Amino acid sequence: MVKRTAFYTYLGLIWICCTPFARLKAQTDSVRAVKTKHILVFPVIANSIETSLSFGAAGSFTFHLSKNDTTSRTSNIQSLALYSLEKQLVVGINGAEYFHKEKYILNEQLSYSSFPDKFWGLGKNAPDAAEEAYTFKQYYIYLHLLRSLGHNFFGGLLFEFQNVMDVNYKSGGVFDQQNIVGRRPYKIAGLGLSFTYDNRNDAFAPDKGNFAQVYFNHFDNAFGSAYDYTNVVIDLRKYIRTFKKQVLALQAYGFINLGDSVPLRSLASFGGSTSMRGYYDGRYRDKQQLIFQAEYRFPLFKRFGAVVFGNMGDVGHTPSDFSLDGLKYSYGGGLRFALNKTEKLNLRLDYGVGKGDNSGIYLQLGEAF
Repeated sequence: MVKRTAFYTYLGLIWICCTPFARLKAQTDSVRAVKTKHILVFPVIANSIETSLSFGAAGSFTFHLSKNDTTSRTSNIQSLALYSLEKQLVVGINGAEYFHKEKYILNEQLSYSSFPDKFWGLGKNAPDAAEEAYTFKQYYIYLHLLRSLGHNFFGGLLFEFQNVMDVNYKSGGVFDQQNIVGRRPYKIAGLGLSFTYDNRNDAFAPDKGNFAQVYFNHFDNAFGSAYDYTNVVIDLRKYIRTFKKQVLALQAYGFINLGDSVPLRSLASFGGSTSMRGYYDGRYRDKQQLIFQAEYRFPLFKRFGAVVFGNMGDVGHTPSDFSLDGLKYSYGGGLRFALNKTEKLNLRLDYGVGKGDNSGIYLQLGEAF
């Protein structure tokens, strides 16, 4: 749930050609699914609460790195390129590669974005009237290499880099009034460690198992970072198979920044396509965020399925800012279409509703969590 680039915060309704204009498939029956490769490339027309009409292409490549490994999950690389009528450009790659018997796992996110955004100021009570538009360009790199420690435990090393350029905003507005760190161009670079437990039975749409990950990423001048701070992420998920292929998915997610100089694009960003669906991604921003979400997934017919979901959470400057009576909520439902039934790769269309006038439609490859 790293959501620090426009590529991973781009929300919307995508009208998609489910018969791709390029589709390649190679399969060897002697080793079931191990040598299977699927490449899907399809045109995209998108519209979202952040953008106007957008045009582009998306792709998905699923594969196995080891020919004789029947235990490793399917590797995948997803790509997206979109250009909107508002002159917004988003190009990105997101991948997860599982090496032989999952001794190593590599996760990566690479993107470039030239993207108008909105900002309401810091804090959980930022008013609607404070809304200001701003623009930026950004290169983003995130690499996370995990090493198996046995019994579904992994230790990891991670690297994160951002180059935020051409930041333009209203002079004298909320950016200047609140002295927002990162309102000028900057670069950050961080190195970190992670500890993960993962016994989910599928990489795309697990129906049983657990995922628990904690990572610490430190940004420092010694690494070439303009700001010094530490980012801590706690991600806990559980998947429960209930009745006739129905699944209850649960997640608790904490995003914590430690330090006095956390730049704009590294702040906790409330909302989006993977959590608190129904809120503009970044409607609320601060140093910390806590999210709880639940989703019930069930089949309809053939390749189609459906979900209902509910979320609650908030942002805060310190832990004392969080309170049960102040938590924000969202809820909604959606449809699923299995692009690849064997690998459980779904196209998801969700509609989320939050408090007040917050609502949004989302279409993505893969589940929200």
